[in-house]
Amino acid sequence: MPLQEMSDRLEIQDLLARYSHAIDDKEWDALDEVFTPDAYVDYRAAGGVDGPYPEVKAWLASVLPAFPVTQHLVATTKLDLRGDRARARTILFNPMVTRDEAGADQVLYVGLWYRDELVRTDAGWRICSRVEEKGYMKSI
Repeated sequence: MPLQEMSDRLEIQDLLARYSHAIDDKEWDALDEVFTPDAYVDYRAAGGVDGPYPEVKAWLASVLPAFPVTQHLVATTKLDLRGDRARARTILFNPMVTRDEAGADQVLYVGLWYRDELVRTDAGWRICSRVEEKGYMKSI
């Protein structure tokens, strides 16, 4: 495998991890280093919204604080590199804690795939399109 491809793969793996940490830490501005400013994001498969990145970022900031704990585990990325562009399909396992009216924890388990289009920018790799593909949702 050429060195550039190894570097690209590691940079994209890091990008996906930074997304997960930004979401779970509720650091919305950190997402600006994950997505291109004009990215399209589609979270409808898991009950969310779709649209331009800035609108979806604002939606995340308004909705996710209702979940005191989330964990976005991304793994087994299938990556198709084409120079300065790439496509990826990545598994997501996402337990999200909610609290009922009595204060008891409930966990919503979400399993899906991210279908991403990525682009190399002057600032590194960024997601220019993300579409969720639903696998399952189960509340316990």
